[in-house]
Amino acid sequence: MSAPVSTATLANKFLVAGLLGLALTGAGLFAGDVRGVALSYVVGISYWTAVAIGMLLLVLIHHIFDAGWSTVIRRQFEHGLSAFKWLGLLFVPLLIGIWLKPGLIWPWMDTASVIHGGHTVGADPLYLKKASFLNRNMFTGMTVAFFGIWIWLSARLRKASFTQDTDGDAKWTYMSRKTAAFGIPLTALALSFAAIYWMKSLEYHWFSTMYGVWFFANCMRAAMAFGVVITWWLVTRGDYKGIFNTNQLHCLTALAYAFVVFWAYVTFSQYFLIWNANVPEETFWYNIREHGDWLWVGMLLLFGHFFLPFFAWLSYRNKTTLKPALRISLWIAAIILVDLCYNILPALKDAHDDPLPFLSINLLWVLASVVGIGGICVWAYLRSFATTKLIPIRDPRIVESLTHHEATAP
Repeated sequence: MSAPVSTATLANKFLVAGLLGLALTGAGLFAGDVRGVALSYVVGISYWTAVAIGMLLLVLIHHIFDAGWSTVIRRQFEHGLSAFKWLGLLFVPLLIGIWLKPGLIWPWMDTASVIHGGHTVGADPLYLKKASFLNRNMFTGMTVAFFGIWIWLSARLRKASFTQDTDGDAKWTYMSRKTAAFGIPLTALALSFAAIYWMKSLEYHWFSTMYGVWFFANCMRAAMAFGVVITWWLVTRGDYKGIFNTNQLHCLTALAYAFVVFWAYVTFSQYFLIWNANVPEETFWYNIREHGDWLWVGMLLLFGHFFLPFFAWLSYRNKTTLKPALRISLWIAAIILVDLCYNILPALKDAHDDPLPFLSINLLWVLASVVGIGGICVWAYLRSFATTKLIPIRDPRIVESLTHHEATAP
């Protein structure tokens, strides 16, 4: 059996892949489809930010509940938090774009933008009622605040965890618990407003009070999916030998299973309430997604985002064996990307102000953005991974975690 590739070599490969993906995305701006490339970039940045937010929430929830089983895998999520500062930097091109060419991505940023019926944004009563919230200054300031909150919370959690490896002082555990107490509501508010600004406001006429919760569900599902992927990688390399066991994997996948149901509950509730109320300002969002290619994307989400993982996770074997858990998790990670495309890309309109058919959109730019931003995020994770212990060796609950139900290796 060949020796595993060194972390530094692997990090460099992902960095190169990330830079190539970003370069291809940048080149796409000169291909004539500027708005398509820009919205594809919004998909990419939203996807990887969702993964990082989910990891942040999992660490915060671990501390607020003083969980034992998750201590051995918490460190991997802490490494994932290192991506936030790079995600903030990668969002800068979008902020520059809205000041250089307002209305290109989010039409409401230019009051002269023409909307359906030949009216302009500035003459739209619905926009005027929201103008104090939907304006470039607020968008820019709030986006900076979102990343500031996430970076700050991540730095506090990482400092406490990494320093405890050295001195073993229990004060760092208490510090993390206090951080979780105010960090959870702060993160919840930030991710909700981020979802509204970055995605929901692309079609600002639409109303939904559940949009932030929908994004939260996807954040959690994405983080747990990548948690399984990371666990598989560490088990395959041999790092987790004698550390990670079947019951720890079962706890992680059972939580992932719970969020399959939660996502379905939120998504169905949003659809049912809008369908039942039958208010035009709400129903149009679904109406334009129930025709042509977008109908089949919606069906893919219904069966691929809920029914397939729901029945797959029912199996105890799938929840306690790494290979099937890995396959299910990779599928969930992919379908979350489809879900974001479903929410963002219909903002691309044709000459009749109808959404472009899904298959007519150049999905190369979506792939380039996801690979580009993802490569940088994985590079950040691997850089952080090489600087600390594999697990928080002096955490007060590490022994409880290592002996969790005394199970065998997965």
